[in-house]
Amino acid sequence: MSIERVRKELEQYGIADRILELDASSATVDLAAKALGCEPDHIAKTLSFMGNDGPILVVTSGLGRVHSGKFKRTFHTKATMLKADEVEDLVGHAVGGVCPFGVKDNVSVYLDESLKKYETVFPACGSSNSAIELTLPELEKYSHSKGWVDVCKDQQ
Repeated sequence: MSIERVRKELEQYGIADRILELDASSATVDLAAKALGCEPDHIAKTLSFMGNDGPILVVTSGLGRVHSGKFKRTFHTKATMLKADEVEDLVGHAVGGVCPFGVKDNVSVYLDESLKKYETVFPACGSSNSAIELTLPELEKYSHSKGWVDVCKDQQ
């Protein structure tokens, strides 16, 4: 189960006890926001794409929408999301629990600028009913992010 892989990874930082296992589903942005009692945009959603050198995860704000032109300029490839039946095999987490922790070695993680409007965000933790509240520096560190990108459409 991938939440156990996430728990093991986050134990090395002493924060595994901060993982929230929710009674309700957090498999979508809206469900996660409802379960956590926050606005949907405060959720850190993790999107899975195929890049030139393997899977790419982009963590965006909950209402962030990827702009195909910005994605192509940043990653030099078309923004092709992984198919639902490919995600667990290629990334290490099933759809509904995809997160930037405990991923397979060939997966690259990037954080989108859309997150920067918040001091803390809530990414999933490997299951469809888990989350953790992290500051942006914590998210950057614990996700082993390769850096910040700007690939989302501007929100009005």
